[in-house]
Amino acid sequence: MKGLLLVVLSLLSGPVFAVEQLKLDGVEARVELDGGQFRGGAEPLLQWIKRSAGIVSSYYGQFPTPSLRIQVVPEDGGGVHGGKTWGYHGGFIRIQVGRDVTPAQLMDDWVFVHEMTHLALPDVGEAQSWFSEGLAVYVEGIAREQAGNRSQEDVFAEQMKQMPRGMPQPGDAGLDHTHTWARTYWGGAMFCFLVDVEIHRRTGNRLGLQDAMRAVVKASGGLAADWPVSRVFATADAATGTKVFEEFYARMKDSPVSPDLHDVWAKLGVVSDGGTVTLRDDAPLSDVRRAIMQPRANKT
Repeated sequence: MKGLLLVVLSLLSGPVFAVEQLKLDGVEARVELDGGQFRGGAEPLLQWIKRSAGIVSSYYGQFPTPSLRIQVVPEDGGGVHGGKTWGYHGGFIRIQVGRDVTPAQLMDDWVFVHEMTHLALPDVGEAQSWFSEGLAVYVEGIAREQAGNRSQEDVFAEQMKQMPRGMPQPGDAGLDHTHTWARTYWGGAMFCFLVDVEIHRRTGNRLGLQDAMRAVVKASGGLAADWPVSRVFATADAATGTKVFEEFYARMKDSPVSPDLHDVWAKLGVVSDGGTVTLRDDAPLSDVRRAIMQPRANKT
């Protein structure tokens, strides 16, 4: 981050808030927090915000929005408790953080990257919230691994533990019609994972979901736009010269598709033994795994 300017505003009532104006690749970000409410003060939180923004910027080749307002809300306890993202006025994220949060907890946090990722996708509506949430779940792991904030083994260990929760259960009517928590978050992430692998396979690892999503944010401007998911997928497919999004959506939107995830991971060279994940480079699609995790150039 460059050009940091700290302005302390004394309010007529209530606590004193620090407003940090951050610049990254031309993006103006206003951060509102009361450092006195946190055991470690403001600086670890500001470093966490800058690191998270840098991870998202690197994944998309640019930060998704031209401006951003961030409000850090103190709560009891430690850790990062949750967040919410809106697209108006360039983007607004409200995030709840424990007053006793530690630097280690901030370093391991996934919530802020998840919320910032929402800024890069147009509002696709409630019926397709599975794609919005699933994309943020999937991208968080890949983006943090590319930035050195997680290991590949850690990302795949989480996938192997959590992604099966996104499988259709009895009575499932497809992703567009089944809005349980598991199908929304991990069913959506499963869709993104399968699409990413298939784009890489069809393009000989020249392109993947990351390139498709870079094209979407560039064309749409991100969350402030209202796009039907069909337009998102058409834009994404045009960027890769494939029909992968269109085909997988047609297959999974109205029907309970149950892919063999463990077969996909095995072909990628991801092996789990008693909870420990190892990576093999002699598997049929190990080159796809490496390509997905390879950082891209920082500009589209």
